[in-house]
Amino acid sequence: MSRSIQRRALPAALTAAAAVLAVLPLTGTAQAAPAGAAQISTAFRLPGEGAYPEGIAADPRTGDVYVGSYTTGAIYRALPGHRAAQVFLPEGVDGRHTANGLKVDRTGRLWVIDSTAAVTVYDTRTRALLARFDAPTDAHFLNDLAIGPDGTAYVTDSTRPVVYRVTPAELARAEAHGRRAELTVAHDLSGTVPAHPAGSVTLNGIVADPAGRFLLTVDMTGGGLYRIDLRDGSVRQVALQGGDLVNGDGLELAHGTLWAVHNRSNTLTRWHLSPDGTSARLERRITDDSLQIPTTVVHTGGRALVVRSQFDKGGPMGPGTPRTPFTVAYVRGF
Repeated sequence: MSRSIQRRALPAALTAAAAVLAVLPLTGTAQAAPAGAAQISTAFRLPGEGAYPEGIAADPRTGDVYVGSYTTGAIYRALPGHRAAQVFLPEGVDGRHTANGLKVDRTGRLWVIDSTAAVTVYDTRTRALLARFDAPTDAHFLNDLAIGPDGTAYVTDSTRPVVYRVTPAELARAEAHGRRAELTVAHDLSGTVPAHPAGSVTLNGIVADPAGRFLLTVDMTGGGLYRIDLRDGSVRQVALQGGDLVNGDGLELAHGTLWAVHNRSNTLTRWHLSPDGTSARLERRITDDSLQIPTTVVHTGGRALVVRSQFDKGGPMGPGTPRTPFTVAYVRGF
């Protein structure tokens, strides 16, 4: 990154977001012994000196991978087999100031979180904006999202322990009536997730059970994992065996395996989830500084791709100079 970019202040819309990220916990990682050395390489490069990527998503139909810039709101796309991503949606489009949580649903719609403002939905074929769901007017920090098997999107809030929801019917209504609506709270976890000091990150990553029974979301500061029952709305803490999820950021769930990214500690963990989602056992831990503050992970084409945010190198988590170009890592064996 050039010195001029380093000195440039974050956009006003990122002030609250940067305040949240500045207090991410520094300590606490999973305690199981590592299972062999990690094999980490670069999957592809991102354009721009100030990308500071955060979210990642793969199109299940094409294998295309999308990455969002936390500091500009730009969206990049990497095609299968290519070593460099290209700009898919430029920064500032549709008033988008950040791009953290990303997901591509089964029909090819790209869901993008702008942490302090809204969730936007795009057609990956035409790049057209399909709908925008504005955040509530009270305090909020939209962070990550998951898509359930019925197409419902679930969004976490990191300043208060709630999960928002956008159903397929709500998306269709928004598309038909001005492409705009407001996010509504579907689940309130305040009675189960412990309270933390003001400004702490609470809920972060979230995943949906492929069978549609429950959601799992991580309390980044407390290190707990929480199960939301989609049938009755009840919430319970998942029993973690062998470690915790302090610094837990992005999550991924498939075939009874839960993958977690621990950003500040440069750690990745893999857990065996019980069939009912009430307990998880740590199977593998990888800690490596070359992960460069990892934030999210996606498995596609037989590879685990992990975002290297470098947030602590001149980004929202600290001063310094990042190593450019920004990259997405390929972690073998994770």
